Parts: sequence; C-alpha cells; structure tokens
Amino acid sequence: MQASKHDAWVGLFVLLGGAALLFLALKAGNLLSLNFDETYTVSAKFDNIGGLKARAAVKSAGVVIGRVESIKFDDKSFQARVVMKLNQGVQFPKDSSAKILTAGLLGEQYIGLEPGADEKNLVAGDTIKQTQSAVVLENLIGQFLYNKAGESGSTGGEKK
Repeated sequence: MQASKHDAWVGLFVLLGGAALLFLALKAGNLLSLNFDETYTVSAKFDNIGGLKARAAVKSAGVVIGRVESIKFDDKSFQARVVMKLNQGVQFPKDSSAKILTAGLLGEQYIGLEPGADEKNLVAGDTIKQTQSAVVLENLIGQFLYNKAGESGSTGGEKK
C-alpha cells in the first residue's frame, strides 16, 4: 500500500514536469501565446517577406503590440498579404507604415510599425498602404559581388 502511494506521487510529479517542459518549449518556439487582450485585425502587402512567419511579433518603438496572424500570397497583385492582430488599446494613424525588420544580424524577423500623422486611426479590416519589404542578405551579397566584378572589369582593361 505504501509503495503504490509513492508511485502515484512520483507519477504526478513526472507529469507536471513534462507539462512544464512542453509549455516552455512552445513559449520558446513562439508557438504559444497566452494573450487574452482584445485585438483588431489589419493587413499589409509586401513584395518580399523574407523569413517572416505567422506568430511573429509586431512591434512599435521596440514594444510588442501585436502578432502576425497569417501570411498568404495574393495572386492578383503578386504580393504577400500579411494579416496582423494588434492590441485593442494601441491605435495607429491610417497613414502609418510597416517594415519587415530583423532582430540582430541573423535573428528572427518581425514587423515594425511606424506611426503617421493622419487624424483618422486604423480600424479593423484596414490595409496599411506604405510598406517596406524584408532585406534579404543573399540579395545584398549578390549585388555587392556584381558591383565589385563590374568595377574590376571596367578598370582592369585600361592601362596607360
């Protein structure tokens, strides 16, 4: 009788530990957010979203003000349509701009919102018109190498 009582407590402790590890793994992977605040939905279209993923942060002035809800390809404009859920208490002017930024040199990507100067605020269902796509490191390296090759090709042949 005594051994089964200890076994039950050990089993309960192992289950609680497993649940805690699962919770931490989901939080660390940005797959779980326990946010019960009211939100409203806005969208934006980008030419290139880079490595932006659903559940990525939406920040303004370094503060998380929402999350990316979904990313879909718009086959009419050939752009990526990003739907964001912003916290209800945060209001932005209609002429605000959205940029895809990277945390650190090779960190995760997020959306940065910069407020505009319009008197009217964004409401649920609005689209942010002014957007700046992600900077793709491979494109920058390719441009740099192409420019260097062009410079060496034009000056290498001229000898006086």
